[in-house]
Order: sequence, then structure tokens, then C-alpha cells
Amino acid sequence: MIIWLNGAFGSGKTHTAYELQRRLPNAFVYDPEHTGRFIRENLPLSMNEDDFQEYSMWRTFNFAMLDYLAEGYEGDIIVPMTITNPRYYDELIGALSKKYDVKHFILYADKETLLKRLASRMEGKHSWAALQMDRCIQAFDKDITGCMIHTSGMSLYQVVEEVALLSGKTLEKDNRGRIHKFFDRMVIRLKHINR
Repeated sequence: MIIWLNGAFGSGKTHTAYELQRRLPNAFVYDPEHTGRFIRENLPLSMNEDDFQEYSMWRTFNFAMLDYLAEGYEGDIIVPMTITNPRYYDELIGALSKKYDVKHFILYADKETLLKRLASRMEGKHSWAALQMDRCIQAFDKDITGCMIHTSGMSLYQVVEEVALLSGKTLEKDNRGRIHKFFDRMVIRLKHINR
């Protein structure tokens, strides 16, 4: 199964993905942003796009990688990636859904919650991610469909449990204490800061 976690920047996709991986046997997190950074770093500045999803090769490569993984990997594949363009949705999530069991979730939060979450990762209201907020919210209200989970009043662990429940997955018991959970969240935050 492919579990695609969509949502505005700051909605909790990455933290949810890694918590799911921690509690689902044989789960693997595939992050399409790595491809975007690779493309951007290997092109002259004059060819850079503001959003790496605009590169057709980004969409082609990520479809091919996910197709390859889904064909050969026996566990679940978790994809934390914002997709707001309907055409890109069709090229990736739509095309994968024709071949595989894809559960597409939209982690939805109000603007105030999103801004607080972005601030916690050192991104202000004028950061690139914050400036995309209205576009994302509008897309999820009108253009992009999926199972919407309203996360504003939920903890990370409640979101993980909801995604698992809606995916028909049984989570392994989480025996970590509060300090261990906090440490694990900080590790993920530091690894993905300013993305």
C-alpha cells in the first residue's frame, strides 16, 4: 500500500510519516523532496524553478521510483508530499492509484495552526512555505480530493492513529516515554528544517 500524506506546509506530513514508519512493520518513507533538491542543485541557476514540482522530470522520476518500490517492496510506502496542482496530482497519485492501493490523506489545519507550526521550525509568516498557505488551502477546498483529516486540535499521535485506522492498518504498540518521543520528534525536525 502507498500512504500519501498531502497537506499545506506545516500540516504535519513529515512527522506523521516517520511516526507511522516507526509503528508499522516494514514501512518505508519515500521523500520526493530529495529528487527536487537533486535537480535544483544540478542545474544552472538560470534554469531553476521556484517550485521544483514544475520540472516535468521531477514528476516523471518520482512516479517511476514509486512504481518501482510498489512493485518490488512488500511493506507499506509512506509519501509525505504536498501536491496542489490537479495535473500533477493526476500524474502521480492518480496514475499510481490505477496500479496500486493508494490511500491519499489531506492533513488539513487552519491558518493559525499552520503559522504556529511553521514558526516552531523557524519559518516566519513571510517564508516560502507560509506564502504558499492560501494556495494550498484553496486547492484542498476545491481541486484536490482525498480523505481529509482536520489536524488543528489533534496531537501527532492522534493523527498517526487516524491515518492507520483509515488505512486499515494495525499499529505496533508505542512503548516510548514522553522524553523519548520528544527526542525522536526533535531529530526529525532537525533533519527536515528549512525544507
